[in-house]
Order: sequence, then C-alpha cells, then structure tokens
Amino acid sequence: MSNKAKQSKNQVKKGGNQKAQKTSRVVKRGKYKHVRKIKTGIRFRRPNTMKLAKNPEYPRKAQSRLPRLDHYSILKFPHNTESTMKQIEDHNTLVFIVDIRANKYQISDAVKKMYNVTPIKVNSLIRPDGNKKAFVRLSKNDDAMEIADKIGF
Repeated sequence: MSNKAKQSKNQVKKGGNQKAQKTSRVVKRGKYKHVRKIKTGIRFRRPNTMKLAKNPEYPRKAQSRLPRLDHYSILKFPHNTESTMKQIEDHNTLVFIVDIRANKYQISDAVKKMYNVTPIKVNSLIRPDGNKKAFVRLSKNDDAMEIADKIGF
C-alpha cells in the first residue's frame, strides 16, 4: 500500500470519527437549541414567579369569631295568633318569627335541631315592621299540635 492510500484511509476514519462524535453530542444535548427571541414590543410582561403557600408562625387574629347565626338566634319566638293556630291544625305548619338574615335552609336546620322534627318546606316573608316570619311545614309523621304544646303556643 502506498503512503497516499494510507493517509486517505486515515482521513476517512477521522472524518467518520468526527461525525460520530457530533451525532453523540446531538443525542446528549438534544437536536434543537433554544434561540433567544427578540422582543420588539414596548410592554414588559413580568414573568410568573412561584408563589409559596403561607405558613405563619402565629395566627393574625388571636381568637376565631363565632358564627353570627346559631340555632338559638335564628328562631326568635313562635308566632301565636288565631291564624297561626289555624295553620297548625289545618296544614301541619309551625309559624316562627326568625332573624332577618336567616335563609330558608338555616331556618329548616334550626327547627330540625331544636325540636327533632323533619320540615318539608319553609316559606318566609318579611313583615312591614321589619321582622321575618317563617312558615315551617312538617312531615306527616310529625304532629304540629304536639310540638306547639311542647313549645308553649
């Protein structure tokens, strides 16, 4: 073999070796490079940074507030008139004056908890004097007359 043939063979090997090294680099790093994008706008958009959850050493308020409306403050007193007695007898319905801020669900829960009955339906209205009146219809299993006697109608 001549000297020139040996040199050309070595060059092919080196060239092949360089190509293999280049492909191994591409495989390790990845084929695509991150190219910086040129910003041409005038507005700076602040990047979203990581927000850690708050973990205070002590609470900001020393004592947590009690709920404004509990079962005893929702039901003020039973409404006792002739028309309410008729409601009790005919429609199995109790009538209460309740807190103005209480909604139907709260009224229903309060009656359920205080008198151990199951209300079917609650109708409420705000009277001209500013009080809220609630008509609590009881299930057929519960007798409104008995509960009214217990309450003291």
